[in-house]
Amino acid sequence: MTTAPLYLLHTQPDPRLLTTWMVRHRTPDPGEALHGLLRAAFGTQAPQPFRYLDERRGLLAYTTLDAPAMAEQVALADPLAAQALGLAACSNHDGYRLRSFPTQWSQDKELGFEVRVRPTVRSGQKEQDAFLHAVTLAGGPQGTLVDRQAVYTQWLREHLAGHEGVPRQPWQGAVQLLDVQLSAFARSRVMRRTQPAGDNTRKGRAIEGPDAILTGRLHVTDPAAFAHLLARGVGRHRAYGFGMLLLQRAG
Repeated sequence: MTTAPLYLLHTQPDPRLLTTWMVRHRTPDPGEALHGLLRAAFGTQAPQPFRYLDERRGLLAYTTLDAPAMAEQVALADPLAAQALGLAACSNHDGYRLRSFPTQWSQDKELGFEVRVRPTVRSGQKEQDAFLHAVTLAGGPQGTLVDRQAVYTQWLREHLAGHEGVPRQPWQGAVQLLDVQLSAFARSRVMRRTQPAGDNTRKGRAIEGPDAILTGRLHVTDPAAFAHLLARGVGRHRAYGFGMLLLQRAG
């Protein structure tokens, strides 16, 4: 199993221009706005998964673009998108930063992690909060005893392991989770657009659901699969600011 080189991109999006983009494109969702800006700047080479931390810490993303390829993409990018994303140097900052990220990890390497996820399951034709789904399955008074952290931890374990009956993917079996904590939780609305219809317009709909940050420790059990996992991300909505595994030294 071969893995492509991986790089970590860091930018400082301009909050004023990001807000302007959101207003212009009629979206209250920063994830969709950043998705659109990255697509406008990079086309099909848009870095993902990504994580927008905040105005001070900026945006992080994994990409397979090396320094020359990144410089070429930035030079050809839509100027307004590049400026909004903080790709171009200005008086406030020096532009983007790019550094090589490991793709060769020692087996049984222990690492700390943080990941922002949208832990949902399919319920009929809709997505449902995995916790609310578990409460419904528990039924009656027992539903109040369901632990949100335990449900989301199990959701994460299942997504990392893959689903029974589905062909094995290159990123499955990459890690063993040692411990997981629910560090932050909120309910948020994300915007998703339909494919262009006959009138060439994309209709948007707001989807309300869980927005969770999980932290903990993991063991790398399959180094090649782990490299694929980092490049892919975890769960759904990976192109909209969810699923990026941020790593640190264990402990």
